[in-house]
Amino acid sequence: MELNAVKKSYARWAPIYDKTFGAITNVGRRTAVDYINTQDVVNVLEVGVGTGLALPNYRPELNVTGIDFSEDMLAKAQSKVEDLGLDHVQELRQMDARNLDFSDASFDVVAAMHIISVVPEPEKVMAEMARVCKPGGLIVITNHFATQTGLLARIERMSAPFANLLGWHSDFEISTVLKQADLKVIEKKALPPMGMMTFLVLKKTDE
Repeated sequence: MELNAVKKSYARWAPIYDKTFGAITNVGRRTAVDYINTQDVVNVLEVGVGTGLALPNYRPELNVTGIDFSEDMLAKAQSKVEDLGLDHVQELRQMDARNLDFSDASFDVVAAMHIISVVPEPEKVMAEMARVCKPGGLIVITNHFATQTGLLARIERMSAPFANLLGWHSDFEISTVLKQADLKVIEKKALPPMGMMTFLVLKKTDE
């Protein structure tokens, strides 16, 4: 997806995101955060924090940093942090996920919830997420990945040409996020609705 298309798409969706796509993707977001909350970790990076829907659900002992390319989305997230007194949120920053402004091995966990199929050059984003994740750390992803057979697969293929308008790639292949040699899948499961979403945990190999 083109960068300008992403920016325009999320500027358009920001005012109503929480009650539309945000509601649809809530199960995946809660699954990811609930998993992170059970881990022995401290520093968490949420890539594509959006309007901050996940932020209130992190346990308060965590140090959470959120980044997003959309300033409109970040403004909504910042309002949530201030209104709800989310002291565990250390920082919200505008940033291109293809070029994360963090040092290597900065975070115990890097989360990407329903964003990896909408960013330009997702392979670069995955490489950056792996770079800033500590050895032995986790990358937690929830996303829709392409279905191989059946009616849903046909619908996904038909929708694919409208990716820039819809704001997501309906035919996004899971293989795109599995190309990093230093990341190993340790958990994968289908999520509602109708198994359309996937919960995926990757562990970075120890150096």
